[in-house]
Amino acid sequence: MLFSIDLKSHAKSNLQAHDMFKQIFSNSIIVCLLITGSINTVLAATQEHPGQINFSEIKEYAQLANVAYLTESGIRKYNFSHNYTLSHYQIIPELEVSYFLITNNISKTQIIAVRGTSNIENAIIDVALQLVLNKHTGIRLHNGFSQAAEAIYTNIKPLLKKDYIIHTTGHSLGGAVALILAMHLNIDNFNIGKIVTFGQPKVTNIAGAHKFKPLNIIRVVTEKDLVPLLPPFDPVDLNNLDIYWHAGQELVLLTDNTYALLEGTSSMLRATQFTQQPVDENNLQNHQITLYLSMLNKKIPTATLVPFKNSLNLFNLFGSKEK
Repeated sequence: MLFSIDLKSHAKSNLQAHDMFKQIFSNSIIVCLLITGSINTVLAATQEHPGQINFSEIKEYAQLANVAYLTESGIRKYNFSHNYTLSHYQIIPELEVSYFLITNNISKTQIIAVRGTSNIENAIIDVALQLVLNKHTGIRLHNGFSQAAEAIYTNIKPLLKKDYIIHTTGHSLGGAVALILAMHLNIDNFNIGKIVTFGQPKVTNIAGAHKFKPLNIIRVVTEKDLVPLLPPFDPVDLNNLDIYWHAGQELVLLTDNTYALLEGTSSMLRATQFTQQPVDENNLQNHQITLYLSMLNKKIPTATLVPFKNSLNLFNLFGSKEK
């Protein structure tokens, strides 16, 4: 397997897991502060964005990410909306990855949906945190996600149409692969539309995120989902400040019809809340695509943009008590 470990095996040692994540995230925040050069700037962890989010459209992408978990027969029988028809479905057994392509010849659009981890208990990313240079995209990527994306891209590229708009989506590890797929498509001058991911872990570093900043990336997360905060950074490259970094805009689904929008350092600092509380089963429950769909339903037909409250306690962050 490219990317998973069983969280249940860690449940019995919850305190150890908490300490591990606390140390990892603490180191990440130190590097963040070094990069930004200003604690005061970093503490402004809320960004206001103009415009409205189309939650009905976001929900449609979430439904496709959910459909990706069906069996092949289930996907082939699925009644896709908006004149989309199934063009291709494939499983890559050696990588434990599957995906499908749907096409709308009226609107001239195609959507690639990649399945996430099939077992919710294996949602936390694994061992292979090493960032590796990908020659085609020209950036450093999570090796496991990169291998999966390249395998899919090789198979699906002949089926993609240069004069169509291509969107990608996926949940969890599927979202990570969907994002890297869009990067490959962008390099080869395909017409990229939206990249909408749900509970997606990080895939690249600051330089990689910056290179693909022009892409229309919307990362949907729930406030308590741990997976989007991982991997924190690559310890091997700490001296180069080459840490994992999210690309695109982060859409945080909050209670009822409220939501927040974050980017860059503001998004990174969401991790600090997990350094001050134990990691438990609730984090996995908040990663499920079914919860994402339920929370999106509450944002339709109207939703309210609110500031994201991120309390950065530097004393607790570094393991001390405030006096």
